Amino acid sequence: MNQDADPQAVKNELDALALAFFRAVSFEPGDVPPYGDIHGLFIATGLLIKNTGATPEVSSVPEFIAPRQAMVDGGNLTRFREWELSEATQVFGNIAHRYSAYGKAGTMNGEAFEARGMISTQFVKTPEGWKMSAMAWDDERPGLTLPG
Repeated sequence: MNQDADPQAVKNELDALALAFFRAVSFEPGDVPPYGDIHGLFIATGLLIKNTGATPEVSSVPEFIAPRQAMVDGGNLTRFREWELSEATQVFGNIAHRYSAYGKAGTMNGEAFEARGMISTQFVKTPEGWKMSAMAWDDERPGLTLPG
């Protein structure tokens, strides 16, 4: 970002990327999730890191999409929605970080589920505009809850 970049325009672009991610993973019964849209949100070597257990699960974008698509195709995951509850975004030149509280809900194997957690997203400015470079998340569990 050059010194003349409008901070609000940059924030708007990062807001739009975050919203586009949540839309790309969300779908209602009978809909087809637009997982393919995730590719355009990340740099080519972008990473998604599920860190809800003892060992982080590190995935490329295709590795993130494949098991989710298989659950949808197999009829196991029939509804999923993820949304941002709050966020704090910091920008410095050509890099940015967003710390988001989020909620998610869905239906897996006929059982409804709901959860909340935190997502840490890193962004980089590219010649094509801002892109996500990495996203890591952890979910609430006994002893670990979102503040307030």
